[in-house]
Amino acid sequence: MKNAFSKKLVLWSLVWFSVITLSLPTIIVVGASFTAGDIIQFPPEGFSLRWYQKLWELEGFKQALGRTVYVSVICTLLALPVGTLAAIALARYRFCFANLIQVYLMLPFTIPLVVSGISMMIFFGEIRILGKLWPVGVALCLINIPFMIWSVTASINALDPELENASYNCGAPPVQTFFSVTLPSVMPGIITGALLMFILAFNEFLVSLFLTDSRTVTLPVQIYNSIRSVITPDLAAVSVLYIIIALVAIWLLDRLVGLEIFLRSK
Repeated sequence: MKNAFSKKLVLWSLVWFSVITLSLPTIIVVGASFTAGDIIQFPPEGFSLRWYQKLWELEGFKQALGRTVYVSVICTLLALPVGTLAAIALARYRFCFANLIQVYLMLPFTIPLVVSGISMMIFFGEIRILGKLWPVGVALCLINIPFMIWSVTASINALDPELENASYNCGAPPVQTFFSVTLPSVMPGIITGALLMFILAFNEFLVSLFLTDSRTVTLPVQIYNSIRSVITPDLAAVSVLYIIIALVAIWLLDRLVGLEIFLRSK
């Protein structure tokens, strides 16, 4: 009995230590964003919304935010059909170069982003599209598309093939089976992958740094440029914006898919 209590105590101590360790930076950033002072500090010097107001009055911030949303939407819209169809093909069909594609899906974890950024900068420069905004969304889609494929593949693997066979036996053609059986069944994976692609593109800094200039700078690059000069509490307010976006993504996952299904798919 005593041994079981000791194990439980150690386990919950580790859990709470992990929760506090992970939550502490977020709490500090949120608190620092409400400071009334002129420097980032915690506990904050008084309480004020001045830095949020100042942030919204900065035209450069609003333009960078709009560009980042634009890039993230392009990345997500490209990933939806490409990632979904690729995942279905990899899960259901045998074809040449399947192993090579599986190796490609591991590239985000093996090739540094700085290498991807430089190579895409050179390639986009050669075809005369470097400096435009839409190619940034394409580049971020190419880099993060494995996450979309993995997410949809998890749903496909959970799909009973007999459902599709039943549709075929009822006389439905392949296209109708795809839209009436396969696609609705894998929709949780599609929604999860789309949210992941949007968040990853919204947060991507290193690749965007190589592909943007002063006219097309995105929000992560704008933050980096601001940090190089002086660190003020408005940067903490920007960090709170990222936290809010992450919370909204989690809320959407819970409402549209269900966090239990999402976690089981991982």
